Amino acid sequence: MVYREKSIYLCVMDHLEVFKALSNKARLQILQWLKEPEKNFPEQESGFECGVCVGEIQKKSGLTQSTISEYLSVLQRAGLIRSTRIGQWTYYKRDDEAFSQLKELIEKEL
Repeated sequence: MVYREKSIYLCVMDHLEVFKALSNKARLQILQWLKEPEKNFPEQESGFECGVCVGEIQKKSGLTQSTISEYLSVLQRAGLIRSTRIGQWTYYKRDDEAFSQLKELIEKEL
């Protein structure tokens, strides 16, 4: 399941959502972990094709399930990560295209 398919260029509000999502230390840490999931989540046995299980992210962070869910939701609404639901589990991975577009935005407009 893909939450958001549009480019971050579509409107100013999207830009604000992206920068708000990046303004939290824990959310930045999650994005860093998801950049190299094999290195940061070696205990995940199912592989990383679909991403990292939310439970693994929660364990690594030491934060509550509700806090992690909210942080992941913010990152997803901003278009920085994508989720895949398999059975009762939800997996998250970085949207590398969104980061490429963000880089272009910063280089061209900011």
